[in-house]
Amino acid sequence: MVNRRNVEDIADVPRQYGVDDRLHRIVRARDVHGEQRRWHLLDNAPLLAERGVSEPKGTLLCVHGNPTYSYLFRSLLQADIPWRVIAVDQLEMGYSERTGTVRRLQDRITDLSLLTDSLDLRGKVITVGHDWGGIVSLGWALDNRDQLAGVILTNTAIYQGLDEKLPASLQLATAPGMLAAATSRTNAFLRTTLSLSDPPLPQQVREEYLAPYKGRPRRWGIEDFVADIPATYDHPSRPTLERLAEGVKELDVPTLMVWGPRDVVFSDRYLKDLLQRIPHADVHRYENASHLVWDDADVAGTVAKWLADNYGEEPREERSVSSYATQREPIHLGERISELAADPQHAEDAAVVEMHTGRTISWRLLDTRVKELAAGMLAHGVGPGDRVNVLVPPGADLTATIYACLRIGAVAVVADAGLGVKGLTRAVVGSHPDYIIGIEKALAAARSLNWPGQRISVRELPSLDRIALGVETSLAQLAVEGRNLLALDETVLGPWPEQDDDAAILFTSGSTGPAKGAVYTHRQLGAMFHAVGTVLGMRPERGLVAGFAPFALLGPAIGAPCVVPDMDVTAPATLTASALADAVASLGEPAIFTAPAALINILATAGELSETQRAALAKVPSFFSAGAPIPANRLRELKNVLPNATALTPYGMTECLAVTAIDLDGIITAGEGNGVCVGTPLEGVEVAIAPLTEDASTGDEATTEPEVSGEVLVRAPHVRDRYLMLWDTTRHASRYEGWHATGDVGHLDAEGRLWIEGRMAHVMTTPEGVSTPVVIEKAVEQTRGVKRAGVCAVGPLGTQQLVVFVEPDGTMHRRRSDIPRPAPSDLAIAVRRSVFSATGHPVAAVYTTRQLPTDIRHNSKIDRAALARWAESTLRGRKAGRP
Repeated sequence: MVNRRNVEDIADVPRQYGVDDRLHRIVRARDVHGEQRRWHLLDNAPLLAERGVSEPKGTLLCVHGNPTYSYLFRSLLQADIPWRVIAVDQLEMGYSERTGTVRRLQDRITDLSLLTDSLDLRGKVITVGHDWGGIVSLGWALDNRDQLAGVILTNTAIYQGLDEKLPASLQLATAPGMLAAATSRTNAFLRTTLSLSDPPLPQQVREEYLAPYKGRPRRWGIEDFVADIPATYDHPSRPTLERLAEGVKELDVPTLMVWGPRDVVFSDRYLKDLLQRIPHADVHRYENASHLVWDDADVAGTVAKWLADNYGEEPREERSVSSYATQREPIHLGERISELAADPQHAEDAAVVEMHTGRTISWRLLDTRVKELAAGMLAHGVGPGDRVNVLVPPGADLTATIYACLRIGAVAVVADAGLGVKGLTRAVVGSHPDYIIGIEKALAAARSLNWPGQRISVRELPSLDRIALGVETSLAQLAVEGRNLLALDETVLGPWPEQDDDAAILFTSGSTGPAKGAVYTHRQLGAMFHAVGTVLGMRPERGLVAGFAPFALLGPAIGAPCVVPDMDVTAPATLTASALADAVASLGEPAIFTAPAALINILATAGELSETQRAALAKVPSFFSAGAPIPANRLRELKNVLPNATALTPYGMTECLAVTAIDLDGIITAGEGNGVCVGTPLEGVEVAIAPLTEDASTGDEATTEPEVSGEVLVRAPHVRDRYLMLWDTTRHASRYEGWHATGDVGHLDAEGRLWIEGRMAHVMTTPEGVSTPVVIEKAVEQTRGVKRAGVCAVGPLGTQQLVVFVEPDGTMHRRRSDIPRPAPSDLAIAVRRSVFSATGHPVAAVYTTRQLPTDIRHNSKIDRAALARWAESTLRGRKAGRP
């Protein structure tokens, strides 16, 4: 038996990296056994006094988990907030006393309450918990509700089901013979925790986390914490866990959850469980953060903003941007399908055409399929509010599945394969789906990558395949069950969902960071479909050829047939002119919707068109391309392929699909300018500008004054409701009341036309002043030998230097490598002259590359951030691969 008595305490806490010496306190308080114990804590009271805060708004009571200590919360202690912050070292942990006593979960909750009693905390208290400190802090919250004003949780859990496995790392640590070896005899458990962050923690920070746990006697608390995980029914702490898990359901105070989803211990399944128990919580997931989210991301900054919004002098009103816009009569998504199915004139007309199978689905058949699937889903347990991740290629199955979800109020999660495997995995896992409906390839990925959600296949699978993929049922079986159910009760589908219920989660392209889920209500999604349909003039007689597959879902909502050409739907650039012509011929005189990369390949393959195919394309009345602005010269070329089509190059984003639009005549009328002209706002859309400041940020007021460059702001009935579990991102994008801040930079001209100049994240601050990227890239692309250009800046704000990357055209020898190399001297000189003539900015370096890095989905948005990282590394003398 190990003797834990007489463990020597550390008398004086050493100076800590990143912590003000004045924050350390030693407090004595009775513990659960009635003994006086020595607690170490960090207290920001001296900093508040220094800032003149004599009456804090309340106290943030911060409780760490295992194997950290109060040092975890140092950023919050230093934050400029009018709140007292007290971060404790739990007994047996950090620099608090080693008592030689094994402490259970309830002991720790009671110990904490006795400590706060001795501190005589008065007024509002907001608990802040991390890891197992989250459970302890929630226990304090439930036992001290008279003082509780709010709850903040980071990477923690409140429940471990008896039928659920512990995370792999905890299974290893709790295995027979491993507990002491991993936790107290060595510091392996501690070092493993510190190794989870990527990029790695600074060495000074790692040393501070290790410092209180040198030697086995000072690590017994780590061992006890792991041993106290109540994973079995007979564990001594199991009753306490059950009490807390039920008790938190009654909490009605403001709650914030901040998460690092790369955590291998407290993964998203624990976040989902917490949200089911505290559904009103605000959530922000830092996509690249891990377990030590306080070190990996600016959690303190997010907490400060959340405190100001919820407890400030004027609490911020939560209201969607779309509610400020002029509203149109809402529609029930899918109702138009039923109307056309009941109309003898259109019932047997094509609703969906599948070019890869040759199958044509009528409005009558589509309506029947939607209703059968909807009823079958209800019978299977899919209900209103459930998230259904749909991983099905464009066609009748995808269309019917999406509209079945919309009919019963399930939330359709649309994350297409164009995000790439990593991006798609982040989107699926981060959306917390209850169900995944997919083809075999998608379900195999779900199985191998451990995506959450019950799995439903498209077709009925053999028994062995179902078992291997973990499939519970199929769309085919759901349709049969739904048909039988409808035969018994035609009203089984019930009323349509409410207009302000969530309808869909659409993921952005991820071109400027991890893809974000834009949440749309039924009202907003209906408004978006109406806006796009109006621009394209879509109706039953004029359908849509969707060269960008996700937009094939638009047509049925407004009663227009849709077809996806025979192409690789994950790569828009694979669309050929012949495939487009064949798709057009299947519908007669449809509008066309493509990504810019598809347009390039259409033009490149136009020489392969037959006379019949050219005749089909001559009937196209309108062409619409989204993802990036289309230059005038390319629209002129398009006239040779679509001679009678009005070619519209719009401006929009996943968060508000259609904002402005312009045709070739409009571009010619606008002439040359700073950026790309994308036209005037569509009906019901308003645009304003948040002016740029000298440090590349934006001012406080929006303006519609002409020739003022800044962040583009949008107001429309079809703006997204919010971002999924990105509270801080939603707040930032909505910081101008009634406007969605797009993250794009541009300006309005005297005629009210919008010009796009690039992204806010790519604005450059050189000694010559602030510059936006598009005007520079346009100037470079006018240089002989240049096909496409990308620009970035390196160095500190205010003294940044411009670096230009060039894709040569056919007149120059093109590189076979994607690794950039210094441009030939004649080209570099010509590029520098072009940029200086257009902007007055010098260029530090010019490189050529075979292909500029772009986003996966559109194959068109240049990844300027990747260029900047490459340039920064290369100019520092480091070897770099492809950007």
